[in-house]
Amino acid sequence: MPLDTWQEQLRRGSLDLAILLTVASGPRYGLAIIQHLEAFTDLVVTEGTIYPILGRLTREHLLAAEWIEDEAPHPRKYYTLTRLGAKRLSEMKTQWRAFAEKIDRLIVASERS
Repeated sequence: MPLDTWQEQLRRGSLDLAILLTVASGPRYGLAIIQHLEAFTDLVVTEGTIYPILGRLTREHLLAAEWIEDEAPHPRKYYTLTRLGAKRLSEMKTQWRAFAEKIDRLIVASERS
């Protein structure tokens, strides 16, 4: 598998976690989520990628969505973490840290060899 394919799979596999982390601090609309991810992680996510994921996370009741009219010229759909979403996020963070720790152990062991 080429390195860029592996990197893409890694990125796609972590997007749910990244999105839930992004909205955990408060409501955000789609473009604001994309901008946050780019600013804090260098993850380049397109609208064609993010909106289907937001729709699925909403259907799974991990996010709530609400149209809000604010300073923008048109209403924006804001996403917030639900109680179930907060629980899932907590579980995902635990699993991520455990997985990363295992991989780190392998990296350290391989560097000692």
